[in-house]
Amino acid sequence: MTTIAIVPARMSSSRLPNKPMMKICGIPMIGHCYYRTKMAFGNKNTFIATCDEEIFEYILSIGGQAIMTSNKHERATTRTAEASEIIENKNNLEIDYIVMVQGDEPLIEPKVLCQTGKEIENGNYNIVNVMCELKTLKMFKDRNNVKVVVDNDNNAIYFSREPIPSPWKESKSIKKYMQTGIIAFRKEKLYEFNNMSETFLEKVESVDMNRVIENGGKIKMVLSPNLSVGVDTLPELKSVEILMKKDKNFKIYKK
Repeated sequence: MTTIAIVPARMSSSRLPNKPMMKICGIPMIGHCYYRTKMAFGNKNTFIATCDEEIFEYILSIGGQAIMTSNKHERATTRTAEASEIIENKNNLEIDYIVMVQGDEPLIEPKVLCQTGKEIENGNYNIVNVMCELKTLKMFKDRNNVKVVVDNDNNAIYFSREPIPSPWKESKSIKKYMQTGIIAFRKEKLYEFNNMSETFLEKVESVDMNRVIENGGKIKMVLSPNLSVGVDTLPELKSVEILMKKDKNFKIYKK
């Protein structure tokens, strides 16, 4: 049984161009994602998937494995799927599970990555997604944060950029969960997902995991004890740098 981690990244972000190579405490953002993913899965099973030579060369320069993919991908899932095929052909390998780690969450927790890998390997799940709890109403209302509500077994019911469940009545007592960019797939389910047509609610919310729910599939949500901070703006980049200086994992791999 083979599980690998793939970190898809590209320079042409619509909200913050060139962000993978923007430095946080002296290390490019994609470097933080690589080092932390490697702490969970080891260098042998950790790959960066990109269409940009600058990212590709940087990862090679720090001893990592990088895969060049098409520049036509608009979604992380399709880039990840192409990279997995290249990895299998190049290494004569049969991959069973793929943990996709977004390249713009430099504070990802290696322990959570390990837990996600174990959940997809040992549980009867096709897709496992990590969520974390939002602590403030401001973050809950921020449309850059994708919220998720779950059932009693922690399967996703719905994803939205709106604050769900509604805080109008019980704002202090409700759990406020945010989806993160850590998603594990059975390999064949990743390919199946990419072959599905976009769905109405996926387009309305701009959240591709709604495609799974609309087609009757299940997504197991794993709760991370730490808040995962995605970087889409320069203020977020500065906030992450402040947090990074105190981060225990950073102290392990910083040069």
